[in-house]
Amino acid sequence: MSAGQLKAAITPARLLDENGRLVRGASKPDAEALLEGYRKLVFARRLNEQCGALVRQGRLAVYPSSRGQEACQVACASVLSDGDWLFPTYRDTAAIAARGVDPVEVLTLLRGDWHCGYDPNEHKVAPQATPLATQLLHAVGVAHAARLKGEDTVVMALCGDGATSEGDFHEACNFAAVFNAPVVFFVQNNKYAISVPLARQSVAPSLAAKAIGYGMPGFRVDGNDLPVLEKVLGEAVARARAGEGPTLVEADTYRIESHTNADDATRYREDDEVAEWLPRDPLLRVRTYLTSVGALDDEHEREITAAAEEMAAAVRSGVGAETVVDPEEIFAHVYSTPTPQLAEQRAALRAELDAEEA
Repeated sequence: MSAGQLKAAITPARLLDENGRLVRGASKPDAEALLEGYRKLVFARRLNEQCGALVRQGRLAVYPSSRGQEACQVACASVLSDGDWLFPTYRDTAAIAARGVDPVEVLTLLRGDWHCGYDPNEHKVAPQATPLATQLLHAVGVAHAARLKGEDTVVMALCGDGATSEGDFHEACNFAAVFNAPVVFFVQNNKYAISVPLARQSVAPSLAAKAIGYGMPGFRVDGNDLPVLEKVLGEAVARARAGEGPTLVEADTYRIESHTNADDATRYREDDEVAEWLPRDPLLRVRTYLTSVGALDDEHEREITAAAEEMAAAVRSGVGAETVVDPEEIFAHVYSTPTPQLAEQRAALRAELDAEEA
């Protein structure tokens, strides 16, 4: 491990500073591509806002907001090709939507349904995972299988800082490195594992530095800087596709809202801490830069905002639609060939339903 590699794992890379100015010596981002990225950022923010409202209205059972982390959500989806896989957590609704999945379908699980709402094989997006770090093992398995089959598939495996404290994180990283699996581990370090601050989870100089122990490259980036996220994640995907193995990327970001609507963040962090991160808003940063280079004007802003509002209206309509429930569906996917016991239970349920309708 060279001094340069160690620095990359500890010092956050950045292209745009907190005021939306290009960092000295940094190459200019492609304005057209960044404008499309900004559109996705606005959509992600509007989706977070809309879902928060739906929870308050009782139309969603729970919603883990990614407000403040939208640059991470957009970047991890944007750098993947159609045949690549995304393995999300429960907080990555906006990332799945950025991947092209209908937001209404993404929210099916969070409404309390029994399935994830979309076809994982069609979209190359695994179901959202609530247990910490379990999806990382599945992601490595898919990546390893792709390598064995000679495919050029790359897998993007998402997790938060809390997941790095789980044994599954270690096992996934170690297996991926040993077998040179084409996977990118993307840690969105938002500083809290529910109520546990990062300082109570790890005293490593950074979470990206953990990559050193597994023998893979590790990079720490400013998680609110969309251009640098796309650059670093894109390079990691390219290395994986070229057969150079896994990479661990840590995004230095912040969870602006509570863990979920069931959490009271004021019990474990001060409002002043949250206020310090508000000016680092990824949307504000990109908007300021695009405006300064003449790529974004009021007309563009209005068009993007109007499109985001259309998306939010479609989400309200879709989530608010009455769901037709078939009670017998609970027996449909237990075994490929139903057992006699299941058939008996299904018949008993059918009899009860018929008696109620009589």
